[in-house]
Amino acid sequence: MATGGKDRQSREQRERARAYQMRQEIHRRQGQRRRRDNVLAVVVGLVVIAGAAALQTVYFVSGPGAPVPAPTVTDTPAPGSPSIDPLLPDPSSSDSTSTDPVAPVPDTSPTP
Repeated sequence: MATGGKDRQSREQRERARAYQMRQEIHRRQGQRRRRDNVLAVVVGLVVIAGAAALQTVYFVSGPGAPVPAPTVTDTPAPGSPSIDPLLPDPSSSDSTSTDPVAPVPDTSPTP
């Protein structure tokens, strides 16, 4: 009977060693999974931040958020000054009886 106690003791010892090794393996795998999850979270976070920055840049450069260009002031020649455009006739050289589209048309309607 003395040998029966040693067998049970060695069997319990083997069972404890096996359980301990399994706990160590589980702990190691959990550490690897946590590390992988953290790396994945950082990469996804960086992609989201980069995407948001790119979308804001596009929106404010060419989208509806783009600034409206300010109207520019151009100098217009005063009435009676010579025309700068060579294709237009000089108003001082034309006579008043010409068919100038800008000249007032006399009223020919009957008066009551």
